[in-house]
Amino acid sequence: MRRCTFIPGLALALAACTAAEEAAPNFEPASTVAENLRQHRALPDPADEVWWTQTGEAMAWRNRNLHQVVPTVNVYRDGPVRELAVRPLAAIADYPVDTPAGELAFDAYLHGEHSTTMGIVILHRGDIVFERYPRMQPHEKPIWWSVTKVFPATLVAILEHRGLVDATQPVDRYVPGLKGSDFEGVTVRNVLDMASGVDCPDGDYTDRSTCYYQFEASLGDAVRSEGTPDDPYTMLSNLRVGRWAEQGTGYDYSGTNTFVLGWLVEEVTGMPFQDALSREVWTRIGAEADASIYANRYGIPLTSGGLLARPRDMARFGLLFTPSYGKISSERIVPEEHIDLLLHGGRPELLENARFGGRPPGIRHNVYQWDLVFTNDDVYKGGWAGQGLLVNPSRDVVAVWVGYTAADSDPETYPLLPRVRAVLDGVFGAENADR
Repeated sequence: MRRCTFIPGLALALAACTAAEEAAPNFEPASTVAENLRQHRALPDPADEVWWTQTGEAMAWRNRNLHQVVPTVNVYRDGPVRELAVRPLAAIADYPVDTPAGELAFDAYLHGEHSTTMGIVILHRGDIVFERYPRMQPHEKPIWWSVTKVFPATLVAILEHRGLVDATQPVDRYVPGLKGSDFEGVTVRNVLDMASGVDCPDGDYTDRSTCYYQFEASLGDAVRSEGTPDDPYTMLSNLRVGRWAEQGTGYDYSGTNTFVLGWLVEEVTGMPFQDALSREVWTRIGAEADASIYANRYGIPLTSGGLLARPRDMARFGLLFTPSYGKISSERIVPEEHIDLLLHGGRPELLENARFGGRPPGIRHNVYQWDLVFTNDDVYKGGWAGQGLLVNPSRDVVAVWVGYTAADSDPETYPLLPRVRAVLDGVFGAENADR
C-alpha cells in the first residue's frame, strides 16, 4: 500500500492521499498497454477485411473494446444510479449442466475451457442472484451484436402505445423514403416479425455481391466495393431485389428489417435513433453508465447489432419486461399490453414456414425482433458471437450474457442458451418458485 506522510496543516493533501488509497482497489484494468498495442496492430486493413471475421482471443478483445476500433454514437444515462440489490443464490452456481467434459457445476463450466462467456448477470425479482465475469471486467462495455435488434422494436412498441404508430399500416406511411422500394406496402408488423418477404437474407458473408453483404457495407460493417451504396438509407430506398415470399407468410432473418424500424423511429420522433433510445429508455432506467452504438459510417448507428453496454445495464433493460420494473423505474416504460403480445400475440406459422429451418419443439413463436418465445414464457434474443438476453415475465427472471466465438468455431461446444435455460428451469421452475 502506498503510504502518505502527514504534514501538519496540509489537511487537503492528506485527504487526497486517503481518497486515492480508498479508490484504487475498486478498479481493475481490463488490459495492458502492450496488449492494446498488440491487438490494434493485428487489426486487418478495412479495405481488405472487416474486423469481426477473426475469432478466438482477437474477437474477445475486440468485442470488449470496440470503442477503440470504430466510431460510436452515444446513448446517454441520466439521474441517480438505481442500485440493484445483490442476493446470491448458491443453487445457480452449483446447478449441474451437461458439457463436453461431462456434468459440471454451472459456475465451474463458465470458468472452464469449454466456455467463451465473458460475463453473465441473472436477476430474480429485480435482485442480482448470480453474476460472474470470467473473461472481462464489470465496467467494460462489450458489444451485444444482434441483441440490439430488440431496442428498435421496443421503441416502436412505445410509440404504438402513444398512438403514434399503427403496426397494421404500411411502413412507408411513416418512412416516405421507402416508397418505390421493395418495402413499400409491407406492414410495420411484418417488418417487426421478420416477415417482410423482401429477398435480402442475412447469412453468407463470403459472397460480397449479395444484397445483405452490400447492406452491411453501406453501414461500414463490411468491406465496401465500387458499387456499394453510399449509405443504408440510399440502399433501402432503392432496394428492388424482389420477394422470396409474400409478406406475413414466413420468417426470414434480416437486419434490413431492423434498420427500417430504426429509421421509422427516427422519422416519427424527429431525432437520431441513439437520441430516441436515450430519451425513451436509457435516461430512465438508472443505468450505471452511458451506452453507445457502433456507427462506422457517417455516424449512422448499426441498429441491427451495434449496442455497447455494461452487462448490469442490459439486465436493467431486461427488467422493463418483468413485474420488477419498479426496481429501476418509477413508471412503466414498456407497456403491459406489449409484454402480453410478446408472450401470446405471435404467429407460429411464421416459424413453421421459415425460409431456413422451422419451428422447433417447445417454441411458440418469434415476435417483434425477439428470436424465440418458449412455451415456459422464456423470451429470448441472441447475438451471433455468444451474446444473449432472456426475460421471463412469469418467473420474474432476467438473464444476460456476453461472449465471443472460439478459435475452433465449434458451435456445439459453446452455446450458453440451453445451459442457462436448464439452470433457470431447475432453480425457478414451478416447483421451485419460492426458492
